[in-house]
Amino acid sequence: MNCTPINKDKMKKALKWLAENIQNNPEKSRTAILREAEIRYDLSPRECTFLDDHFADPQTKGCH
Repeated sequence: MNCTPINKDKMKKALKWLAENIQNNPEKSRTAILREAEIRYDLSPRECTFLDDHFADPQTKGCH
């Protein structure tokens, strides 16, 4: 069990960026956008898992 708290401000920024990029770059894979957000905002493994669980493309969900 990972007890590292989620940084709400960092996640808010990452989610905003993620939503904008998904909308503005429909040709780019959602997985690529998720990975870029994870690196850009230096997200923890727990935060990455949250994004993957909730925002990954349903066809590729679970494939890293």
